[in-house]
Amino acid sequence: MTGVRTLEVAGDEGELRLDRWFHRHFPGLGHGRLEKLLRTGQVRVDGARAKGSTRLAAGMRIRVPPLDDDAETAKPREGRPGPVARRDERAIAEIMALVIHRDDDVLAINKPPGLAVQGGTGLTKHLDAMLDDLRFGARERPRLVHRLDRDTSGVLVLGRNAAAAAKLAAAFRGRSARKIYWALVVGVPRPRQGRITLDLAKTATAHGERVAPGEDKKEARHAVTDYAVLNSAGDKVAWLALRPLTGRTHQLRVHCAEGLHTPILGDGKYAGRSAFLAGAPQQARTLHLHARSLEIPHPKGGTLRLVADLPPSLAATWKFFGFAPGDAFDPFD
Repeated sequence: MTGVRTLEVAGDEGELRLDRWFHRHFPGLGHGRLEKLLRTGQVRVDGARAKGSTRLAAGMRIRVPPLDDDAETAKPREGRPGPVARRDERAIAEIMALVIHRDDDVLAINKPPGLAVQGGTGLTKHLDAMLDDLRFGARERPRLVHRLDRDTSGVLVLGRNAAAAAKLAAAFRGRSARKIYWALVVGVPRPRQGRITLDLAKTATAHGERVAPGEDKKEARHAVTDYAVLNSAGDKVAWLALRPLTGRTHQLRVHCAEGLHTPILGDGKYAGRSAFLAGAPQQARTLHLHARSLEIPHPKGGTLRLVADLPPSLAATWKFFGFAPGDAFDPFD
């Protein structure tokens, strides 16, 4: 058994969750055992209690309590060889093909729908596990600086070094990043352009955590979204441009469903059956929300402008309703 140690978060470990940091350094430490160490305060980050979901930054100091020797390494069973990790060359080629921008400091990809940014219960494939394959010869592993929901596609930015990642993350926190999303919604908002101001709060349900309009002002967080109708198919479906001015969890999904009463097509989580249309193609049963463009200060100066095309599944739905992405304009200029 080892004694108490204090380990420093390395430069390529910034933005890791604390539990994933432990699983990387102590592969034999079970999840339940780690949770107990966290709950009892034996694990500390920069001297403070922390949760498994705590996001790390390079240079943070982690107190590691005494651990059994088995926690240091994950040993295969006696008499049986351990598994040999194999690189999935096809998956690597697919993730590299998603890159829409790369320079010495910034990497941007067009994230497909269905790809989780980070791991979770039951998830074996996620972007965080693929970041080593996006080094492109760089010494450091790229770092996530913001997130998209698993089912949302579009522009996702990463910092290629610690300094760049810190500046990009600060831009997102400081609201100097200008984000435009596209969505197909069921119904047509009235008026066709405006602003949604609807405070949001996280709530626990039998089906997991959800976000809802916040009635308790102490729990709710201010949330604002600009919207505009770019086109519509009768009164059934509208193509919206959405500009979030705040960055709350599931903000656009709840603002469309509860603020405009026109839920995003395929968003059964927040609108149930009203998010689906009879006669629509099969792919219309998935979430139709796409991070179309992003303008953000570049870490070395100037402004970085990024645009992501619709993924094939969403493009097919746009075409089904007679919408042409090439006809889009920026209604917020």
